[in-house]
Amino acid sequence: MKKTLTAVLTAATLAASFGTAALAEGERFVLISHAPDSDSWWNTIKNAIKVAADQMDVTVEYRNPPTGDLADMARIVEQAVASNPDGIILTIADFDVLSGPVADAVDQGIPVITINSGTQAQSEALGALLHVGQPEYDAGFGAGKRAAAAGVTSFLCVNHYITNPASVERCSGFADAIGADVGASMIDSGQDPAEIKNKVIAYLSANPDTGAVLTLGPTSAHPTLAALDAESLSGEIFFATFDLSDEIANAIKSDVIAFAIDQQPFLQGYMPVVILTNLVRYGVLQSGSINSGPGYITKDSISFVEEFAGVYR
Repeated sequence: MKKTLTAVLTAATLAASFGTAALAEGERFVLISHAPDSDSWWNTIKNAIKVAADQMDVTVEYRNPPTGDLADMARIVEQAVASNPDGIILTIADFDVLSGPVADAVDQGIPVITINSGTQAQSEALGALLHVGQPEYDAGFGAGKRAAAAGVTSFLCVNHYITNPASVERCSGFADAIGADVGASMIDSGQDPAEIKNKVIAYLSANPDTGAVLTLGPTSAHPTLAALDAESLSGEIFFATFDLSDEIANAIKSDVIAFAIDQQPFLQGYMPVVILTNLVRYGVLQSGSINSGPGYITKDSISFVEEFAGVYR
């Protein structure tokens, strides 16, 4: 009871601090991601903030480092803070790199919500109001438990964004669930499709007893599908991936991919805009973070969600 009361009082205090522009309209928020321009997965979040902006009658600016450079992302956060928006939404791609710029935002009274990468604990340490995302280690562990149930004891994790600690957590969770060594199981694939394909082929050739493949999103999943096809391993090796795309949906339907781990990115873009708008206008704020995932999309459920892939899922 004491813990619940404390949470409610803390939320009320934060709401009173930030809710100074009650009943205003046309607020401006900035969403900053770590994603490079080449990462199409973020189209769903871009769509989500457009939907939320239209519904709430606000402006939401999407900003990102074109090449995915995290130092560049930190500079973008600094620029956003200097523009004095009504709120900032950002990913915790690297806690240490972003802690300074985010602290500046909080010190200036700009409400911050974190999404996607990072943990609730890191979000709280940054001074953010809450986190909307997927517990990445837990998502990887849950996927690994499903693989373990199928008899998998070894795997390859194709990590296309190894500089993002959250990506390593996904691989680590999977490794722990099946009893594997993540260090020996994870490759830094880079983001070039041809390079990813060649690295996957090379790893599987050197480790022919590999029991499963885990990819961390469409960027690595699509070239891995090509690699497995080239090696006549499509449907012969346990394959799981994070996130959804048309290609991934087709692979699930054809029994090449066992399941996709769904973190519901639409919620990660949509909910912070709604929450910040209500905070600024009415001084109301929920007291807890939001787990947008993980969910697991299988052949049994793909027909329901595939029409929304890349737009709302």
